[in-house]
Amino acid sequence: MALGDSFTEGVGDPESRSPGGLRGWADRVAEELSSKQPDFAYANLAIRGRLLQQILEEQLEPALQIKPDLVTLSAGGNDLVFRNGDPDRLAERLDPAVSRLRSAGASVVLFTGPDWGATPVFGLMRGKIAIFNENLRVIADRYGCLVADLWALSELHDPAMWDADRLHFSPLGHHTIAAMVLETLSVPHTLEPYDPRPLPLRNWREARRDDLVWARDYFAPWVIRRLLHQSEAYQAAKRPAAGPVFAPSPLLRRS
Repeated sequence: MALGDSFTEGVGDPESRSPGGLRGWADRVAEELSSKQPDFAYANLAIRGRLLQQILEEQLEPALQIKPDLVTLSAGGNDLVFRNGDPDRLAERLDPAVSRLRSAGASVVLFTGPDWGATPVFGLMRGKIAIFNENLRVIADRYGCLVADLWALSELHDPAMWDADRLHFSPLGHHTIAAMVLETLSVPHTLEPYDPRPLPLRNWREARRDDLVWARDYFAPWVIRRLLHQSEAYQAAKRPAAGPVFAPSPLLRRS
């Protein structure tokens, strides 16, 4: 069972054969977990743009009703990035939700935020993300959860791991995160690390030009939508019910 926002939905990792047209790290993890488990079932309730409170209100109860053995929960990123959220208050809201999942018998994996220290604009939030990460570790220790540590995943410093919008991960990034999650779970897997082709060197003028294009095409529209409280167009989870990872449909047939 995967709960969260665009990160867990798989934005940045398009795949026409997957539900919702996205694959993502959670699907990749489920593919590995299901490989030798014929009765394995997987649900993904994540929806892009969701704030932490929305995730808890919309996804927690459906998850508990399914009675999952394993839950991945990533929430709070949109609050920190777009709503100037308080990392301490976000952790206070998250704590009882994690407690309920653990009390229901589910193993829980929490995610730290990535280190955006070298990224324009997002790098300014590095301190708040670090504080939220430490709060997550306290919650994980309190309830016996695992922590999938994006902050410490040095591979994510490679620009090839990121989508053009610099907020979501590329297919390579999702693949790399999936391998890290499986290793966090101590599950053997078949995901081999990629050898990404290095990006060509750019002079400072080209880098600043790219920053301006990014700010125009991605960052400014995000800010405007948040200021106007406009909701995302996508309102439905791509895998709302627990079922086989590869459904018996021509669109989802493995190649």
